[in-house]
Amino acid sequence: MIEISHLYKQFGNDVVALKDLNLVIDRGEFVFIVGSSGAGKSTLLKLLLKEISPTRGSIKIFGRDITRLKGRQIPLLRRNIGMVFQDFRLLNDRNVFENVAFTLRVTGASSKEIRKRVPLSLELVGLKDKQFKKPDELSGGEQQRVCVARAIVNRPAVVIADEPTGNLDPNTSMEIMKLFEEINVRGTTVIVATHAKELVDYFQKRVVVLDRGRLISDQERGVYIDAHKEPLLFPGGGA
Repeated sequence: MIEISHLYKQFGNDVVALKDLNLVIDRGEFVFIVGSSGAGKSTLLKLLLKEISPTRGSIKIFGRDITRLKGRQIPLLRRNIGMVFQDFRLLNDRNVFENVAFTLRVTGASSKEIRKRVPLSLELVGLKDKQFKKPDELSGGEQQRVCVARAIVNRPAVVIADEPTGNLDPNTSMEIMKLFEEINVRGTTVIVATHAKELVDYFQKRVVVLDRGRLISDQERGVYIDAHKEPLLFPGGGA
């Protein structure tokens, strides 16, 4: 589903965010992307969303090299990718239903389709009874659940989350990650960039480790690796 080949991203003359990255993520996988600040995690996610373009290399999603997409083609790509952010990015002047519905409206969905799909998404994340609340009436965990509902309401093939538990307490973080796991079980590919070692170790999904822009480890049923504190593992898990 996602095939990254010899990917480089450089900012300015001296900041190299990604260096010769090669990575394949199959349909239906759950992948943690881990690494310290500056490792290249957020840069990678922005490249997958076509928010920025690589210096060189290719990114194929659904068999198509997105580095060659023209501006008018990018919205169609993003309809198939749901995004969850650390800072929620909810519209504070709109209620929960309207925040989730906004994603459908920008794609031209009918009012009938919106009335059908938004409650289903909210029910999945356990917020159907909060659909008329404003964001500031919700807890941090509930706000992040709204973000998850917004990410999945288009029924995307892929959900990408950038530090989705960074502003949440440990118990709420666990609930949000279990929600991602449930979404994954339903067939959606899930990619989560995180610093949350305890969560990565608990769920034991595929773990891809970045360090200074390079992929240094790729483990099935892996655990969190801090490249600056632990021995490096080469892709595939060997020492």
